Amino acid sequence: MKAHCTRRQFLVGATTSALPFFLSTRRGFVTAAAANEELNLALVGVGGRGEWFVGALPAMRTRFVALCDTHAYRLNRAGEKFPEAKRYRDFRRMLDESADRLDGVVVATPDHNHAVISARALRAGKPVFCEKPLTRTISEARALRELAASTKLATQMGNQGTSSDAFRRSVEVIQSGALGEIREVLAWNESGGGGPHPRPTTSEAVPEELDWDVWLGPAAARPYHREWATWHRWRDFATGQLGNWAVHSTNLAFKAFRLDEFWKSTPADLPEGGHFRVSAKMSEVLTDTLPKWELIEFTAPRRGNQPAFTMVWCNGRAPGGRERIEESLGRKLDWGDAGDRKWNDYAGLLIVGARGMLHSTGHNMTFSLLPEADFKDLLGPPRSLPRSPGHEREWLDAIRGGAAACSNFADYGSLLTEWLLLGNVATQTEGAIEYDPHTGRVVNNESANRLCKAIYREGWTL
Repeated sequence: MKAHCTRRQFLVGATTSALPFFLSTRRGFVTAAAANEELNLALVGVGGRGEWFVGALPAMRTRFVALCDTHAYRLNRAGEKFPEAKRYRDFRRMLDESADRLDGVVVATPDHNHAVISARALRAGKPVFCEKPLTRTISEARALRELAASTKLATQMGNQGTSSDAFRRSVEVIQSGALGEIREVLAWNESGGGGPHPRPTTSEAVPEELDWDVWLGPAAARPYHREWATWHRWRDFATGQLGNWAVHSTNLAFKAFRLDEFWKSTPADLPEGGHFRVSAKMSEVLTDTLPKWELIEFTAPRRGNQPAFTMVWCNGRAPGGRERIEESLGRKLDWGDAGDRKWNDYAGLLIVGARGMLHSTGHNMTFSLLPEADFKDLLGPPRSLPRSPGHEREWLDAIRGGAAACSNFADYGSLLTEWLLLGNVATQTEGAIEYDPHTGRVVNNESANRLCKAIYREGWTL
């Protein structure tokens, strides 16, 4: 890329995919023979997000040799498309019987089962692609990071925006200093949480097509009730919009401001030991469900030549949250009641600097520099990050011997997950929490520290 470019060339480069290339790493290059090899995959969770993988992955020189889902109807519907794939209701049995046939495992189940399935697959020696959020709890994120690092297997978390050209270009712009001194970082999602909801006190007959015990996985045992199946509502099973959306929208800030350095530096190299501070305001403190709205402030101390970092996450119709974003952005947000009335701004990220702003959409797959007039003659910084062939392809190429995927568990995906899940701890806690990323502990509140840990029912371990 030329050091100088027109505004049109710069913006086109920010919104289109570049041809893939790989940097030399300890894993080496993808060989021609390996690049043509068809990989045998297992998919755990074929409904919901799993349906996308059913349609997309076979076009990427892969074939499904095993399918797994606790719902017999969903499993059989997917299985009709791949008659040679063996069908399983229990991922443990699948890995016991079919591991020798597998080159990789894709996990697309509800959040609470992500860690146990991913860990078992890694221990079986299988590369893993796990949909976001990587885990439900902080302790699980740390455990998967250690396991991925020790096995050195190819891993990738499914925050697909990380592999877009726009994401990588926007990281380069921010790190080049084009925005000047950073004054504010705001991220948001309009939808919020479900608010208070009573736990079921009665039971219902388990649907014939559902393996309820395996669906529950590591979660506390309980009789079946259809209310539990609305799993996004419950903290036992879900992570709220922090895991569902912030893992996309705040990803750019985490990468651009190099927050992963807090885990990769020694405490002696960091002020205050490198502790994060997270404080939350929310509609109500809820232990079973997610609040209707939350305003969460994430802060990190300076380190090296990096200044202190602060980001505000606004989820739902938090008092003053929308107004603060609109004031900084300089226009109304389109939440179906402004602008084109198409919900164009329901999620996003705004980074405000002394010389201008960067506005990124919810998945961090497009961005714009504001005010436009101030950047019409921008000299785009040279590329410093490798471009990607696509998020899933990046993982598949890593299996074939290529460079590690961008959101792998050992170096990135688990760190982003751990950082964001601190917000879920903060929304169940009175007062700000201080968190040590080196020890994985909340250092100023023991009850909050207990919320960082996963508790498994008997017979289920990570």
